[in-house]
Amino acid sequence: MAITNFFSQVAALNFTGCLNLTIRKDGESLTVSVLLQNDACGDTAKSHIPPLILKGTAQELGEGFFPAVSEPVQQTSQLLTNMEQFLKGQEEAQKNSAMEKKKTEKADKPATEVSPKEKKFIEAMKQVDALEADGKFKEAWCKVPLASEYPDKAEQLRKRKENLKNQFAPDLFGAAQPAETQTEEEVHIEPNTEDYADSEPNAEDIPDEGEGE
Repeated sequence: MAITNFFSQVAALNFTGCLNLTIRKDGESLTVSVLLQNDACGDTAKSHIPPLILKGTAQELGEGFFPAVSEPVQQTSQLLTNMEQFLKGQEEAQKNSAMEKKKTEKADKPATEVSPKEKKFIEAMKQVDALEADGKFKEAWCKVPLASEYPDKAEQLRKRKENLKNQFAPDLFGAAQPAETQTEEEVHIEPNTEDYADSEPNAEDIPDEGEGE
């Protein structure tokens, strides 16, 4: 049985990956499609690499196949390898970039410990939220921390108190409401009878109209 050196020549080709050969026969003519694939390459651009197409008789292909595909296969293999190395290089560069390092350091950095004063503020605001949710606006207003104690949050506290104040009933702090103005018809004036008898003139003291004449 004759031994062919076809596979020996394939093995001699300098490539990495999977070399796909598709052979179609049309009468005495053969069409060979050669496509090199490298699954290790993660660049989707590799899908745009077209296959190498060779046409000819069996004798022509037998004589010219390997000389025709050797260099393109090697170049394609090198291209796919470079593409993968480029992607890995990009990933490594991104990891080592100042921005990425800053993000990593920020993520690894433990949360800043909250000061006792800040804890007090947070707890007070939680109580305010709870009271407001229960509709106890006056109590919530009273629980809002003083702006003088938290100057950096003065505007926030002022707005919060203003919002709560707007939800109060008309008797804001339980102050007595002014009495409604009475109309003249409703006003009853008691006559002052004190010393009235003394001040009323006596009939005897009234001079007769004729006496003056």
